[in-house]
Amino acid sequence: MFLKLDNLKVYFPVSSGFLFKKKFDVVKAVDGVDLEIQKGEILGLVGESGCGKSTLSRSIMQLIPSTEGQVFLEEKNLTSLSENEIRTKRVDFQMIFQDPYASLNPRMTIFTTLAEAVRTRHPSTKGDELTQRVSQLMKRVGLEPRYMRKYPHEFSGGQRQRIAIARALAPEPKLIIADEPVSALDVSIQSQILNLLKTLRQDLDLTMIFISHDLSVVRYIADRIAVMHEGKIVEIGKAQQLFQNPQHPYTQKLLAAVPHVAFT
Repeated sequence: MFLKLDNLKVYFPVSSGFLFKKKFDVVKAVDGVDLEIQKGEILGLVGESGCGKSTLSRSIMQLIPSTEGQVFLEEKNLTSLSENEIRTKRVDFQMIFQDPYASLNPRMTIFTTLAEAVRTRHPSTKGDELTQRVSQLMKRVGLEPRYMRKYPHEFSGGQRQRIAIARALAPEPKLIIADEPVSALDVSIQSQILNLLKTLRQDLDLTMIFISHDLSVVRYIADRIAVMHEGKIVEIGKAQQLFQNPQHPYTQKLLAAVPHVAFT
């Protein structure tokens, strides 16, 4: 199994009081999630805002510590690693965030941003070789290499998301977690980014978790869909089967709200 989550829980304490804070409850953001993902698969993770999708993704990335449970990547227990070991291992799993402008350093050119990411996997790369790698990354995501000396504010929203995707690809990861990567984009640009991600999965044999509240988007890109509600996975299955025959009442509720949009 490529990625496995075993009874993963992320609880946040709720406190009261100003000077003497007293814990009186917990928010169960992720509450006992078991999940298995095959290599080369795109798993869609859907649910309403606040259901725990983003917390789950950050827990897989080891950006948020889990309260209980384990995360295995290629049989390596990520939850047992030290902070330094995680930093080293993180080249194997990268994240694409919802807002590319917020996730890109406005003071760094695109070349510097991508070069820094390339050197996390290949620290000795420099000079013409580094420039060539950055150029190839930009071409792969549909950007002109001649723009590599520009800054993030000089690009459109769709172009910035392509830059964010290129940065995620730069360390040559095995797993990419895309957290609402198209929700801030116009519908026409959404389609372009979704097609790009599908092509990259095919070309690079990537494994991906694609997170969204929009089932119609996830249906287009995912092999399987996991439905999350109140911190739990309430239903999981092949995308087409889940749309045709949803079993859980919450999944049925989500599907009833899906607008019929066809992507081409």
